[in-house]
Amino acid sequence: MNPFDLKSVLLAKHAQHVALVHFPIALIFVSVLFDLLSLRKQSLALLRAAYYTVIVAAISAVPTIATGLLAWQWQLEGARIKGNLKLHLILALCSSALIWLVCWLHVKEQRKPEFDSPGVRVAVELTAVALTMLTGHLGGFVSGVNGPL
Repeated sequence: MNPFDLKSVLLAKHAQHVALVHFPIALIFVSVLFDLLSLRKQSLALLRAAYYTVIVAAISAVPTIATGLLAWQWQLEGARIKGNLKLHLILALCSSALIWLVCWLHVKEQRKPEFDSPGVRVAVELTAVALTMLTGHLGGFVSGVNGPL
């Protein structure tokens, strides 16, 4: 197998999910960091950076979930999932939903600045980060990167 063969890279079973998963993880972490720094420094520029970053995080979560579902279909041929893979799927869907909720909270604040409830937003953001970390950690075990469970 040639590592530079475009066909083998794009059509490899499971490879796309493993590559794409890093984008929403990194983007939600950076977005929350920008948001926390914007609160600390009272910086509108950092708040805007958090806003744009979480939008990209939410959008990138969609193909990540899709490729995860495709990997399940291709590798397990649609067999009923159980155990850690089922838990990983549930956590991934919850993480994605929370990332979209954080995105919605940022959009709502950008449209109506008087809404401004950073306490609720930060609580949801920190929950999204914690759940995303747990999902990624479990995904490492499911894929075999972190060793067998």
